[in-house]
Amino acid sequence: MRTIGLYLYDDVEVLDFAGPFEVFSTASRVALRRRPDAAAPFRVVTIARHRAPVRARAGLPVLPETTLADHPPLDALIVPGGDERAERGQADLRHWLRTQAAQVEVLASVCTGAFLLAGAGLLDGRTVTTHWEDVAELAAAFPALTVADTGRWIDDGNIVSSAGISAGIDMSLHLVARWMGTELAMATARQMDYHWRDSPAEPS
Repeated sequence: MRTIGLYLYDDVEVLDFAGPFEVFSTASRVALRRRPDAAAPFRVVTIARHRAPVRARAGLPVLPETTLADHPPLDALIVPGGDERAERGQADLRHWLRTQAAQVEVLASVCTGAFLLAGAGLLDGRTVTTHWEDVAELAAAFPALTVADTGRWIDDGNIVSSAGISAGIDMSLHLVARWMGTELAMATARQMDYHWRDSPAEPS
C-alpha cells in the first residue's frame, strides 16, 4: 500500500485535490473488487497546517484528516494549486516540503502547486509544467527550472507535475499506471467515466 498525501490550504482549487483523491480511492476500490483478498494499493490522507477546516476556492469547507505534525509516513505527496500566494512565504511549509521531498518516492504538483515546490527550492534543474496561464510567471520567478507548456503532465522521475486543474486527474492516473500497471489505470478511468490515455502530450 502506498500512502498518498494531499496538502490542503485556504483557497486551494477544489478539483486540484479532489481529482487526485478520486483517482487513488477509485483505483483502490477497483483493485479490491478484482482481488478481494489483496491489500488496497493506495491510502489517501489530507494534510493541512491545522485540523480546523480549510476553505477551498469558492468557499467549500474541507476538514483535513491530519496536520503537518502528525500525518503518517508518505510514499507520495501531491501539492495542489489554487490561490496559493499566502502559502508561498510560510517558512514551516517550506521546511516540511523539503523534509518530505527527501523521504517520498514521488513529489507532485497540480497547477500552481508548482510555485510552492519551486519556492522551497525543490524544482531547480528540473522540467515541470503548470496551468497554461501561469507558465510565463513560473519561468520568470524561478529561472533555475525549465517550464514547459507541452501537455497534461511531465514525469521527471521523482518530480511529477501537471498542468491546470483537471490535468491533475490525468497525472494521477499516470501514477496509478506507473505503480500498478496501465490496466488498473484504464479500469479506474472507466469506473470514473473519464476519458484518459497515457499520453502526457494530449492537449490541455
